[in-house]
Amino acid sequence: MSSPRAIIQILITGTRILGKAFYEAGRQAAKNARAPAAGSVGNDVAGVGHASSGSITDQLTRQHRMTLDEAHLILNVKHEQGLETILNHYEHLFKANSPPPPPPKPLPPSKARATGQFHSHYLQSKVVRARDRIEAERSMSEPDPSTQTSSSSPSSPSSPPPPNKGDSP
Repeated sequence: MSSPRAIIQILITGTRILGKAFYEAGRQAAKNARAPAAGSVGNDVAGVGHASSGSITDQLTRQHRMTLDEAHLILNVKHEQGLETILNHYEHLFKANSPPPPPPKPLPPSKARATGQFHSHYLQSKVVRARDRIEAERSMSEPDPSTQTSSSSPSSPSSPPPPNKGDSP
């Protein structure tokens, strides 16, 4: 077999193999686009896609786009810790991710030094959302003082209704 003919056959065979591979890859990509994986939640954050019941906790999860467990992990607190501890952790993390204040006057480049402090608006917003989520959950779980005073009123639903004037003998 001559050398040019062999090169052409190799190119044709290689082109067929690559063409079939690209065709199968395209078919698989289209199939994956139509049906998401069984365990994935799509663009939702973890747990938000599964918050489908009408409970208050699921409503808060969808509203804040964060589960209560995720909020506790972000602030590095346990479920049973008090609000004061949660707020202390929040303040520390918020300040740690805040940008440093601008210097009073710019230093020349030769005297300027890197402080090693980094700030992240993304992390700061996650910290704020975590605090909001925990506060919302605690406000929903604690009874409202205004509803407690109204239930002790003399005209509670357990007392019998007043008699009608036309019913007397």
